[in-house]
Amino acid sequence: MHLDLSELSQLAPIFRELFKGYHVSRRDPELYAQLSNFQDAYRALFKALGFELVCDTRGFYYFVPDTAITSAQVNKTAQRLALFTFIIVEHLADQGRDPIAVLDGGSLGRDELPSLLEKYRDLFVQAEVTTQDELEEKIMRRMTQLGFASEDNGVYRFLPPMHRFLDVCLSVQQDRDLAASLHSILPLPTPVLIDDEAEVEEEDEEAALARAIAAEQQEMDA
Repeated sequence: MHLDLSELSQLAPIFRELFKGYHVSRRDPELYAQLSNFQDAYRALFKALGFELVCDTRGFYYFVPDTAITSAQVNKTAQRLALFTFIIVEHLADQGRDPIAVLDGGSLGRDELPSLLEKYRDLFVQAEVTTQDELEEKIMRRMTQLGFASEDNGVYRFLPPMHRFLDVCLSVQQDRDLAASLHSILPLPTPVLIDDEAEVEEEDEEAALARAIAAEQQEMDA
């Protein structure tokens, strides 16, 4: 496939955001439009780098690294966000609120965080979160940095990429409901965090981008 790099006018910012784990959605109109209009070209280029560019039909893009990279990394941030999603789903259900409606474009106020922290303190301790400041720093701020939510005047609004974690929660819930219908006992497992003891050296994003472009150009010249 011939790539015209001049067409990929947003290559650098798109790669920078996806490389650090950000999810590009329609709230990033310029980057999202570029990915939508030149999806095949971007996918081919990023494949040379070792990343799979995924387009979720619900309106967002993200990177999936190759298997070797994935197996070597223990991502505590992802574990914290998954744990938080399990917690918020149960919390909303207990309040009689529809978790899907809230996590699919709904919002959560900062003033709700203290009661949430107190109610699920034992679970938050697993994520090394014991205060509201830590909850906001380690979970809520990371959610906004990675494109799962936005924050405005103390209100966190959830964005379409939250479906990645919500899908897992719903899958577990469906398994539990199925087991209950068969008169089996299958409690919802408490997510357990894995200690992040080893750090994997990350390749500098500019070097990785240069390597990908060089590899693609070699293929074109061959």
